[in-house]
Amino acid sequence: MLKLGLTGGIGSGKTTVLQVFASLGVPCFVADDVAKGYYRDASFLERVSELFGREILNPDCTLNRQALAQIVFSDSRRLEQLNQLIHPRVAADFRRWCDEHENHDVVLLESAILYESGFDSLVDKVVEVYLDKEERIFRTQLRDKSSREDVLSRMASQISDEDKLMRSDYVILNYEGNPRQRQVRHILSLLANDQHL
Repeated sequence: MLKLGLTGGIGSGKTTVLQVFASLGVPCFVADDVAKGYYRDASFLERVSELFGREILNPDCTLNRQALAQIVFSDSRRLEQLNQLIHPRVAADFRRWCDEHENHDVVLLESAILYESGFDSLVDKVVEVYLDKEERIFRTQLRDKSSREDVLSRMASQISDEDKLMRSDYVILNYEGNPRQRQVRHILSLLANDQHL
C-alpha cells in the first residue's frame, strides 16, 4: 500500500481535488473531518474548554468554532496547545484506518496542515494543490464570508506555498482550464509505474 498525502493552502481547492481521487477509487482520509468529530465527544470538549475557557462553548454546550478560532489563530502558542490535543489522535486514527484499507494499492490522507502537523511522516508521497495567493484569498472570502484580515491570519498559521512546493513530490495546478482529473490520473499512473502496483 502506498500512502499519499494531499495538502495545499487555504482556498486552493483541496476538496475538489480530493473528490477526483475518490471518484477514481482511492480511499480518502480527511484529517480535518476526523478532528471535527472529536468535538462531539463530551470528554474531549471538556478538556478543550478547560484549556481555552468556557467562552468556546455555545449555550447548549456544543463547540463555538468561531470563538475557538479567534483564540488559536491570534496566538501561535494557543494553537500549538490545541494541536497537541488533536494531532496524535488523528495520526493514531489514520494508522487504524490504513489497516482497514490494506487491500488498496493507494490511500490518501488530506490535510491543510500536513507538514505543520507532522502528518507528512505518515505518508510516502505528497501532492500539493497550488493556486496563487490572491485567488485563494478571494475564494476563501467568498466561501467563508470572511474578511481579508481573517483569511490572512489563517494563512499565517500555515507554512508558505514555496516551502510546500519544495517539499512536495507532485503538484496539481488548480486553475480554471487546467483539468484536475487529467492531472490526478497522471499522478496515479506515475505512482503505479514507480511502485509496480
